[in-house]
Amino acid sequence: MDPTTLVRSVEAFGAVLAILVGSAFCAIGQARVISNTMESMARQPEILGELRFTMIIGLAMIESLAIYCLLVSLILLLLKW
Repeated sequence: MDPTTLVRSVEAFGAVLAILVGSAFCAIGQARVISNTMESMARQPEILGELRFTMIIGLAMIESLAIYCLLVSLILLLLKW
């Protein structure tokens, strides 16, 4: 196997691993946010609107982290090749 091919495959594996880890932790974070918000809504239904708004903002921030992981991986991958 050519050394440059090996280096490129290791770089591609690193990019995939970065996306995988970033997405996995974002999914765990989103699940915890939704779970805790649903529990809070069940305990105090009078603040339903405020909780929903805060949950949506939090989920958007967590999702942006996954998108940043994807963008950084793609930028690093494409700049090397």
